[in-house]
Amino acid sequence: MPRFFTNQITEDKAVILGEDAKHISKVLRMKVGETLTVCDMNGTDYICKINDISKEAVSLNIVSSCKCESEPDVFVTLYQAMPKSDKMDLIVQKSVELGVGQIVLVNTHRCVSRPDEKSMEKKVERYNRIAFEAAKQCGRGKIPKVLSMITFKQAVQQMLQSQNTMLFYENSTVSLKHTLDKMTISNDKSISIMVGAEGGFEPQEADFAKNAGINLVSLGKRILRCETAPLAAVSAIMYHTGNM
Repeated sequence: MPRFFTNQITEDKAVILGEDAKHISKVLRMKVGETLTVCDMNGTDYICKINDISKEAVSLNIVSSCKCESEPDVFVTLYQAMPKSDKMDLIVQKSVELGVGQIVLVNTHRCVSRPDEKSMEKKVERYNRIAFEAAKQCGRGKIPKVLSMITFKQAVQQMLQSQNTMLFYENSTVSLKHTLDKMTISNDKSISIMVGAEGGFEPQEADFAKNAGINLVSLGKRILRCETAPLAAVSAIMYHTGNM
């Protein structure tokens, strides 16, 4: 069944506007009376029947609603050191598909990519478009946000607000399995993880994070690329918490 996001939802009506309306009418060629699913971006799905349709707007009658079953019950925030080239596009797309709740860009010592403020705004806008399309494609009930770059120390302080924290460091001797096995998941079910850019983290950064209370964790004996590491970590977390 076709699926779309909209925030134009009342008690028994919904409206889809813009490019999605055009897609429904011109590409899918749907008709009045046909059924589709809309999500309110807050984790609720609505089964709807088309009441009126044009390339500008699709009006819907809500038939029923339910909680979106594809949303994980754990909220993972990925703090990702800014990589080179278009690697961040892949990280955003695939981590959203895997269930990440939010992505925060981080400026670390070994980051080669250091865009200025104007360039950063354009990049974040693009990353959020990628997150939106990925969330729609994989049936998410919420659209994860990609937030603009912060410093390493700011990222560490923000991570401490989560119940569980992990910074993936190649010199750590603590395995991801061991960390996940001892992880405590309470009502807030929040996990914050940080992954480095090319070259990983400086020893001083790892020491700073450890002294602040962040768990330093290994992703195994193989050195993973900066675009592989976050996807491996999120996959393991989702599997361990029963979300895969």
